[in-house]
This record gives sequence, structure tokens and C-alpha cells, in this order.
Amino acid sequence: VFFFFLLALDTFENLMKVTGPPQGVSDSMQCINDQWPLSNARSSEHIKEVMVELGKFERKEFKSSSLQDGHTKMQEAPTHLNSFLKKEGLTFHRKRKWELDNYPIMLWWSPLTGETGRLGQCGADACFFTINRTYLRHHMTKAFLFYGTDFNIDSLPLPRKAHHDWALFHEESPKNNYKLFHKPVITLFNYTATFSRHSHLPLTTQYLESIEVLKSLRYLVPLQSKNKLRKRLAPLVYVQSDCDPPSDRDSYVRELMAYIEVDSYGECIRNKDLPQQLKNPASMDADGFYRIIAQYKFILAFENAVCDDYITEKFWRPLKLGIVPVYYGSPSITDWLPSNKSAILVSEFSHPRELASYIRRLDSDDRLYEAYIEWKLKGEISNQRLLTALRERKWGVQDVNQDNYIDAFECMVCTKVWDNIRLQEKGLPPKRWKAEDTHLSCPKPTVFAFSPLRAPPLRSLREMWISSFEQSKKEAQALRWLVDRNQNFSSQEFWGLVFKD
Repeated sequence: VFFFFLLALDTFENLMKVTGPPQGVSDSMQCINDQWPLSNARSSEHIKEVMVELGKFERKEFKSSSLQDGHTKMQEAPTHLNSFLKKEGLTFHRKRKWELDNYPIMLWWSPLTGETGRLGQCGADACFFTINRTYLRHHMTKAFLFYGTDFNIDSLPLPRKAHHDWALFHEESPKNNYKLFHKPVITLFNYTATFSRHSHLPLTTQYLESIEVLKSLRYLVPLQSKNKLRKRLAPLVYVQSDCDPPSDRDSYVRELMAYIEVDSYGECIRNKDLPQQLKNPASMDADGFYRIIAQYKFILAFENAVCDDYITEKFWRPLKLGIVPVYYGSPSITDWLPSNKSAILVSEFSHPRELASYIRRLDSDDRLYEAYIEWKLKGEISNQRLLTALRERKWGVQDVNQDNYIDAFECMVCTKVWDNIRLQEKGLPPKRWKAEDTHLSCPKPTVFAFSPLRAPPLRSLREMWISSFEQSKKEAQALRWLVDRNQNFSSQEFWGLVFKD
């Protein structure tokens, strides 16, 4: 009875002491809270304006996803952070505290998991993973793990000791936390898992389950049927409910619509309605939604940001369904195409007018159109880079037989920490890992030439993203200076540096 009393008391204390950024805050609101301090009078009017604009564009719907490790995270639907099956490991209450002296502690500082304690096995090594910040000063705490979207300057584990590694997991685009995408901040970390191929744990193919799903003909609608469906369907379909993001995709689509018919089902530029049961964005991975979209010949697959290797389900989904994606996003997309002729790239056309003309040509010529789906009909993936990436990645997507990428991230850090422990035991200096600016970088957002810079009476969201990017560079420099000073700082100090000019 006494043992269980102590256990309950310890659990209560842990719950009371665990702190972190609140969950369930939308991406853009978190971005604004981080980038425009309410205490700064000079920016207050701008904040009000931005808040009004965000209220107009932030039409995302969220669902609460209870991860199998016990953590509840609010996510934009459809979610790609799949239900995580954690590796088997001893939970904290099955291990005595003194036994932690035998294992390095990996502390999730901005929690992505909700574990108060788990002894996780990573091959021959084991580490203790926790979100309990009371381990901040524990002598076995070796690494701090950060989830990029929730990376917050208000609370950092400072002072940082020489043996404290920082590791960043960030699978999202820059609109979630712009300052991470600048050299002064990304190089604060020792290890990274990002969408960039240059990351220590690349997540470039995070939205692609396997080669098999690309080859699958399950949802493929024969071309003859698609031609008949053209009597009531446009050649192009657009489904997007995150409106006016940094890529300025909606401006392009509006201009394109002046030259060719587009069926738009999402909240952005909507002119066609989905069945009631499919209107929730969470249904975008439902069988019924797939079958509606698969009827189209072409789909506008536009990312919310233009960054090398940032490739989402917007690109992979149409390839799985047998639709030709008209793609705008990652400049490095040609490195990831299943074949040389599997997508139409917006970047190859000088104006939407030219793109519309090309699509109309393919729409009227079956031979030209079929050239874009030949790879799928034959089940031939010619891109060796893509095949190698899927074969060699150390995690799986929606595969219970493989680790998920969060497990892989945790174990990457755990293993590298143990490698250094073994070096020190041999009297050798530890190996110092450091992230490079290529691990997470995106250029400044740009506006399409035909896109107005201003949308009276308020500043356009596009202008907001550009100013947000510019300010994030100042935030990155200020944060780096404060962290290098290696002592705790207040938000007032931080914002004072950002706005000192």
C-alpha cells in the first residue's frame, strides 16, 4: 500500500511539474504570438490588423488525436502524424529512480509525446525518454528534444552545459515557426529531423507509404471513363482549405481560372460542393473522397510554401489515385518524380495562360495525356533516388511492422549520445554534431507578378507573410545572441533586441 501511495504521489508531482506550450493552438496564431509581442506598443496596430486577417484566412478544422503513447495533440486534418505505436519499453513506474543513473535521459522540452517516463530500447542501447522538466538538472540528462512547431523562446533549457545536446524534430513548413528557418537558429541544434534531404534524419518522403501504393491501380479511373466524365467535370480540380499561405497559391489559381475551368471543392475559391459527409477536411483520406477526386484528369497540387524537399500529400496523393498533378512547390521536385513524365510543373510555364493552354492540349489528345500515366499503367518507377530513399529510410508510414519517424528520431539521438559515452569511457573526446543551415531553410516568400501587393482596405496576407519572414530574421539573430550568452532571459529582453532599431 505504501509503495502505491508513493507511486501515486510521484505521478501527481510529475504531472504538476511538467510544463510546455499549450496544445491545440492553431499554427498561424502560434506564429503571431511568437512574432508580434503584445507588450510592444509599436507593433500593436499591426497585430490587430494581422489578427483580423488571420481570422479571415484561418479556416482550418482540427481534430483531437489521442496518440497511443497517451499524448493528445491537436492536429490539422487530415493528420499525417499517424497513431504512433511506441516501442516496447519499461515505463517509469516500473523502474526505481536510482536505476536512471544507468541510462541517458532524453528530455522532450517542447513535447511531441506525452510520456512522463519510458525506458526505450534502441538496438543495443536504451535511453529514458520523458517530458518531465524536473530532470533538467539531472546529471544523466544528455539531450533535449524539441518539436519545431512548439519551439518557444519563453522557456529554454539554459544554461546549456557542454554535454547537453539539442535535437530538433520539425516536419512542417516555415509558416509554423519562421525563425527556425534561419542559420542562427537551426545551427543551435546538434541533430535534426526535417523534410530536407540534408537533415540527419530526412523526412522528405514522410507522406509516402511505399512504392506499392504509387503503383497501385485501385483508384485509377480508365481514361475513356474520364473523357465521358468531362461532360460534367472540369479538367482540373483544386481542393484546399488553408487559404492564402506564403506560396501565394490562391493568387495563381484565381488567375488560372480566367483561362481554364477548375472545380474547386475546398474553402479556398470554392465553386463546387463535396457531399456533406466529406466536407470535413478529416475526410480527405477517406475512400469516398479518393473516388471523387480520381475522376479528374488533372489536379492542382500546390504546397503552402516553396522550399527544397518540402513535398506533402498534395503531390503523392494524386499519383496514388492516378491523376496527373499540376505541381507548384519544392524547386527540387524533379529529384522525386516517379518518372521523368509523371507531373506537370508550374515552374516551366511563364504564365497561367500558358499552363492552361498546355492542359487543354493534353485534355484533347489521349496519346499525349497517357504519356503522363504510362509509368503507373506499367508499374515502373524509374527514379533511383526515390527508390533508394524509401528502401533506406529507418522508419515507415502507417506500417505497424516498422518504427514511425518519431521513434526513429528518438533512437537516432539516443544512439549518438551512447556513442559519445563510449568514446569518453575510452578516454577519447566526444564527437560534436551540428546542424547546418541546409537542414531547414526556405527562401523569402514571393508574390506572383499578376498578384496585387495590396488588397484594400487591409494589408493582404501575402504582405503579412513577407514581413513575417523579414522579422523572423531579426528574431533568429536575437535568439542566437541570447542563447550564446548561455543564461536565462526574459521575453522582454528578447523582444527588446528584435525591435531595438
